[in-house]
Amino acid sequence: MNTQKSFQRIIPDGDTHERDVCATCGFVNYQNPRIVVGSVVRHEGKVLLCRRAIEPRRGFWTVPAGYLELNETPEDGARREAREEALAHLKLGELLAVYSVPHLSQVQLIWRAELMDPGAGAALFGIGEESLEVELFDWDNLPTGEIAFPTVHWMLGHEREVMAKGYQGPFGNPG
Repeated sequence: MNTQKSFQRIIPDGDTHERDVCATCGFVNYQNPRIVVGSVVRHEGKVLLCRRAIEPRRGFWTVPAGYLELNETPEDGARREAREEALAHLKLGELLAVYSVPHLSQVQLIWRAELMDPGAGAALFGIGEESLEVELFDWDNLPTGEIAFPTVHWMLGHEREVMAKGYQGPFGNPG
């Protein structure tokens, strides 16, 4: 029995996009966008940022965020990313934004969040394995020239807007 698949790039019947389709069995190998989950984390009037220890953009600052795992809710994924990158436990608030990044096939779901006290004398945050540094920044002293991605600028700007005007539903891509 031959289990080898031979894919060809065609538009399957009833579809509108070219896909990789197995010439032997007709299996369609769908490629779907990646979901990124994360949060803008606040504590005592400051915002938590992580200096990336991994590529892309190693050495630049970001919010705790990353890819959603299979069988994980977006909210659980945002909390997990904060634990992995900043050893932080979060209280999630409103959904701050849903960003589309089509050139990377990403959809980003970003929450507003606050640091939670983990108890037992543990620190509120620390340096996770994907971070070189983790720091609370005053809003007026953000490392704006060292921000990793355009969407992080958007997140921080949208959070500041919520702080100034109140929450009015999730934001989307600017402009």
